[in-house]
Amino acid sequence: MATWSGVWAAVAGAAVVVLLSAALGLYGPPLDAVLKRTFSLHKAHAIKDMENTLQLVRNIIPPLTTKKHKGQDGRIGIVGGCQEYTGAPYFAAISALKVGADLSHVFCTREAAPVIKSYSPELIVHPVLDSPDAVREVEKWLPRLHALIVGPGLGRDDFLLGNAKGILEASKARGVPIIIDADGLWLIAQQPTLIQGYRKAVLTPNHVEFSRLSEAVLRGPVDSSDRHGAVLRLSQALGNVTVVQKGEQDVISDGEQVLECSQQGSNRRCGGQGDLMSGSLGPLVHWALHTEPEKTNGFSPLLVAALGACTLTRQCNHQAFQKHGRSTTTTDMIAEIGSAFNRLFET
Repeated sequence: MATWSGVWAAVAGAAVVVLLSAALGLYGPPLDAVLKRTFSLHKAHAIKDMENTLQLVRNIIPPLTTKKHKGQDGRIGIVGGCQEYTGAPYFAAISALKVGADLSHVFCTREAAPVIKSYSPELIVHPVLDSPDAVREVEKWLPRLHALIVGPGLGRDDFLLGNAKGILEASKARGVPIIIDADGLWLIAQQPTLIQGYRKAVLTPNHVEFSRLSEAVLRGPVDSSDRHGAVLRLSQALGNVTVVQKGEQDVISDGEQVLECSQQGSNRRCGGQGDLMSGSLGPLVHWALHTEPEKTNGFSPLLVAALGACTLTRQCNHQAFQKHGRSTTTTDMIAEIGSAFNRLFET
């Protein structure tokens, strides 16, 4: 009896496929094309084998060698830092250095500069962001920078946002890769055309920032039941700008492909983790853009760089939480960057 039930179930299933194929043949594309399109939108480009995903990131990391000179492995700029927010630009800048950049510049307001300088002698701090000549002052440095991170500690003062807008436009004109986070994303939500079609940009919104961006660009609420599709659509609407939606799993898309990072982290959600991620993304973007295309296996360099930054941030979170538990802070996570990087990408 069970055998005949199985036979009839198979026959019924086959009949359904035949009927669907016939209907779609009359009224739409073939069934296999529909299934293929659905699969490609949500699954085909999501690599499930974690070892393969890590290998893609390993492929973009330059070897350490005595033949290099200071600056070759990354000169990264951070645009942000004001009276209220001095920690975020520091976290981003020091993370860039600890991942492997050679130099980190912070372009902040005059009041924030001595505070940020006091956190670390490793950083080059420019107190220019609240100057009437801020755009010109930062523009002088752009030919030397390999990537610019806009937003950590920027705040929402109209004058500072206006200067950030000018810096973004100058950076685009020079083809400088840009990572936009925090209040830089607030600026983009107000003026999406600032970044429209600039494919050397990466946006790194959290849940709230993603919803704000989507509503501004797509003129409608986010479909929370389909995160892959939501990120894909936002990227496409922005002209294939790379978007990283941070969350329980990080979803990354350039409007053509989708990757998901589900590396284990922890349940601790202290402030500053996004700054670690955006800072680490700076040198990774620089390295990825200077890697031979075959090493990224058909994926865009910025997708691979973003995957690396997401994975590293989660690993730092996991390691710090193992030591500090509920008291874990971003400072604890930054202390884990070296060992986490080595464990993920160099062993």
